[in-house]
Amino acid sequence: MASLSQIVSYVDEHLRIREIDDWPNALNGLQVENSGAVTKMGAAVDASTRTIESAIALGVNLLIVHHGLFWPGLQPISGGRRRMFEQIFRNDLAIYSAHLPLDVHSVLGNNAQLAASLGFENTEPFFEAKGQPIGLRTETKISRDELTSKLEQSLGGPVKMFASGPVETKSIGLVTGGAGSEIYAVAGEGIDTFITGEAPHWAAVAAEELGLNLLLGGHYATETLGVKALAAHLSDRFNLPWEFIDSPTGL
Repeated sequence: MASLSQIVSYVDEHLRIREIDDWPNALNGLQVENSGAVTKMGAAVDASTRTIESAIALGVNLLIVHHGLFWPGLQPISGGRRRMFEQIFRNDLAIYSAHLPLDVHSVLGNNAQLAASLGFENTEPFFEAKGQPIGLRTETKISRDELTSKLEQSLGGPVKMFASGPVETKSIGLVTGGAGSEIYAVAGEGIDTFITGEAPHWAAVAAEELGLNLLLGGHYATETLGVKALAAHLSDRFNLPWEFIDSPTGL
């Protein structure tokens, strides 16, 4: 058993929660406290009815998520949302959320974990948002078909490739999640192959215009890696069991 306050204090510092700017609805850090003890952790991409119900069924009393309870903005606590909060409080479930602080972490982050899984050995930060680089780039020569295959293996699912760039890559940019709408800015940084989670329809047209390979691995799939890495790290440090709660959105 570990105390919630110990874990929260450690993660706040390790991920630089208070230093990294983010979108207001992210509300990084502890979003719901429990009575103070942690016996089992869960990791999920989203704080949703499904993940919360699964966490409770698994005996989890600290749920670590990437997208927290308040991501949709201010909403009335009524209907299904009221019932969700009732379950949280009734079952003494703490919820901790880390969005950009987890994306950008040099070891545990979504981008770092995916880059390592793809075998990218030399990466550097790129693509600025909220005053800091939130992605990674690498100068790597690999066929786009082989890269797509490796990405599918890393994510455990299909990848949509818009093959509008060179057959062999030279400069690959990686931003997990939903960064496809930034395709013009990414191309402006000299990237010929862009890996992200999802993109709007027009980004496929833009990829052809820009002569850039666009690989979409899924918003959800590309953001499973960070919460898993963080939970595993905390499990080792605090000697706590943990489970990943898989609840894909299809996006």
